[in-house]
Amino acid sequence: MLKPKLFISALTALTFCGVNLKAQKVQFTEYDMPNGLHVILHDDHHAPVVAVSVMYHVGSKNEEPGRTGFAHFFEHLLFEGSENIKRGEFMKIVSANGGQNNANTTQDRTFYYELFPSNYLETGLWLESERMMHPVINEVGVKTQDEVVKEERRLHTDNRPYGKVIDDIAAALFNKHPYHNGVIGAMKDIDSAKLVEFKNFFKLYYAPNNAVLTIAGDIDIAKTKQLIDAYFGPIPAGNPVVYNKVEEVPIAKQVIDTSYDANIQIPAILASYRIPGKDTRDSKVMEMISTILSNGASSRMYKKMVDDKKDALQVFAFNYALEDYGMYIVGALPNGGAAPVGLLTDMDEEIVKLQTDLISVDDYQKLQNQFENDYVSANSRMLGIAENLANGYTFHHKNTNSVNEELEEIRSITREEIRDAARKYLNTNQRVVLYYLPGKAKAQ
Repeated sequence: MLKPKLFISALTALTFCGVNLKAQKVQFTEYDMPNGLHVILHDDHHAPVVAVSVMYHVGSKNEEPGRTGFAHFFEHLLFEGSENIKRGEFMKIVSANGGQNNANTTQDRTFYYELFPSNYLETGLWLESERMMHPVINEVGVKTQDEVVKEERRLHTDNRPYGKVIDDIAAALFNKHPYHNGVIGAMKDIDSAKLVEFKNFFKLYYAPNNAVLTIAGDIDIAKTKQLIDAYFGPIPAGNPVVYNKVEEVPIAKQVIDTSYDANIQIPAILASYRIPGKDTRDSKVMEMISTILSNGASSRMYKKMVDDKKDALQVFAFNYALEDYGMYIVGALPNGGAAPVGLLTDMDEEIVKLQTDLISVDDYQKLQNQFENDYVSANSRMLGIAENLANGYTFHHKNTNSVNEELEEIRSITREEIRDAARKYLNTNQRVVLYYLPGKAKAQ
């Protein structure tokens, strides 16, 4: 057995699913338990490790007005302990058994995981079942995590350069949809909430019928099923979670907005477009457009703005893909006092080229190769496989096998589709232009 400290230091290197990194199908077994918990199992015996994860289909979009930030708060609160785990002991148990653990929250889901030596699989299952079955939610824990979340907000949002960019873009792109609020939300909402509200939020959203348990690694399927039944079988189902998507009116006229950040010295110019959600084919096409525009030194915006004109220090284009909608963002940081509006013109010119002409056959093949490499990399580690399997079930109409269909979809996207998606979604009358400026400067 590896000693815990040695295992932790080697864990990242040992969580691959094979040294031959070729695009291969991810094999899995899945089933539903009587309490509604969906279980996905992937066995891989290349390394003696296992990833145990639970994805709850709850994020900031599920929060009530005036009670924002609950989902992210629970990401922290559910480490407080349970009826059988003393306060502050959760992470100590993980590290004492040679593992690592963490959690993260988005607008759409909350994801908890542990990485263990495979002979500690049962420990991971016990920890996650304790979190789901009977966590301790009391005033002490709420007060403690309130301070933790406030410090996280100060560190990663309020005092971090460009830390509020995504929240400011979301606030401008969404008028009605709860994506408007961001993930962390307003701390005053947490401060004013009563304990019973936290308990009710947990009861509704952290039930087995709103969760996916995914285990990937060096496991025996039959024995793992027995352990899952023992630890998760007794947990009762909760009430069905009913979620109705809030429909936004399409943006029909360019919106220009300004935000200020006292933590920066270099301004940024960003153009953001509201596009379809992550379960659509167009969302994947827009990811490809991002690669064409800004991925690497050979990308179009980089070559033009950083290499040739030298009016930009940095350029970026990415699809912030979410369940209900996506935020497609292009932007740049000016170099040497270049005017932000000039960078916007540069970016628009490259978008118009995509809307007008098909990319070359050579560029198309390069794009395909890049996406295949990304696909292989994303499915080369146990934790990545566990999360991708859970994402497939949660966000692709319960189609776990979408993890295997993704590469075929990528290969089927045509040059014409890339041009047509740029024409459909990246028009000046469909966007929000944000001048993100230092201090209290005025937009040029």
